[in-house]
Amino acid sequence: MRPAKLFFGTAGTPKSSKKRSSISGIEKVRELGLGCMELEFVRGVKMGEDTARQVSEKAAKEEILLSVHAPYYINLNSTEPEKVDASIERIYNSAKIGSICGARNIVFHPAYYHKDSPEKVYGRVSGILEQLTRRLIDEGIDVVLRPETTGKSTQFGSLKENLRLGSEIENVLPCIDFAHLHARGGKVNKYEEFVSVLETVEEEIGREGLDDMHMHVSGIEYGEKGERNHLNLDDSDLEYSELMRSLKEFNVKGLLICESPDNEGDSLLLQKTYGSF
Repeated sequence: MRPAKLFFGTAGTPKSSKKRSSISGIEKVRELGLGCMELEFVRGVKMGEDTARQVSEKAAKEEILLSVHAPYYINLNSTEPEKVDASIERIYNSAKIGSICGARNIVFHPAYYHKDSPEKVYGRVSGILEQLTRRLIDEGIDVVLRPETTGKSTQFGSLKENLRLGSEIENVLPCIDFAHLHARGGKVNKYEEFVSVLETVEEEIGREGLDDMHMHVSGIEYGEKGERNHLNLDDSDLEYSELMRSLKEFNVKGLLICESPDNEGDSLLLQKTYGSF
């Protein structure tokens, strides 16, 4: 089910959560007055089905929306077939367990270019995702795969590439990481540039793209080659207030996940800033 408004939440359990468990994290997100949380499967899908069902029950009780970030070790353009197969299974397992948790959006970093052309990599990634989405549909796993906009030019995952995937493949939509877009070239940091991103989303995917967005936001340190590491918002040059203004103007709906080191403090800051417009 698509979100009825824009919800704010944390990447993983909030910093002040008493335990690092997903259930404790959901309770803390609710206590903080936030609306969503991303389950971090980034080091591997280690959650079992029984725990996933408990997570689903807790999230439903607390009225917290969940998403999943699949493992970092994914490269659908690896030169080694066994690594491609392993990458596909990591996305599949993230989707399977995430679905049991009640998560709808499954975020992942798709691939590296290596020495291949962007168009060749696009063809390979899109072919794999078409097969994978059919497999998920056939098995009744109701999720949306969310290739994430990446923060380095060596990584497949520009805004254009991910929007194209979303326009061409069923049950695929982008995860737009605004910190990564900014780090990828040092731009996308003014109100007009944020507006341009949102207009492009609507042009490529339609109003659905704005009514069902999944976003990552944080501060970010970057150099000539792009992303270096995440920062807290006020320690960075990201004009997050202008971003919140553009999201409000376009009446964007969906989930906004904060990946700052202080994930809960910056989530609350973003939610408060958004509410001020």
